Amino acid sequence: MFFFIGGIQPRTRRISNNPRPCPSCGYQAAYLKRVDSYLSLFFIPIFPVKRGDTVLICERCGAIFDEKSRTTTGSFRCRYCGRKLSEDFIFCPYCGKKTGL
Repeated sequence: MFFFIGGIQPRTRRISNNPRPCPSCGYQAAYLKRVDSYLSLFFIPIFPVKRGDTVLICERCGAIFDEKSRTTTGSFRCRYCGRKLSEDFIFCPYCGKKTGL
């Protein structure tokens, strides 16, 4: 008998290694990142399925901003996978990690 374990999983990629000042906390800890969706087989990413939008994510405070306007993306997002969440979630239902609140 053969079991197939696969699915779609998020993968965060750092676009630029140059830190930028965070509009929220002011520290030089914000990086341009993109959350892409990958098809995975046995939890190993095989190839990209969907390319995400580029956002500015602060690694100190976890704030997520639009790249061009530097305004918040309009809703609360998971700091690890970048998906939209309700503000009352303690754990992300998509990646399972603690949201940091």
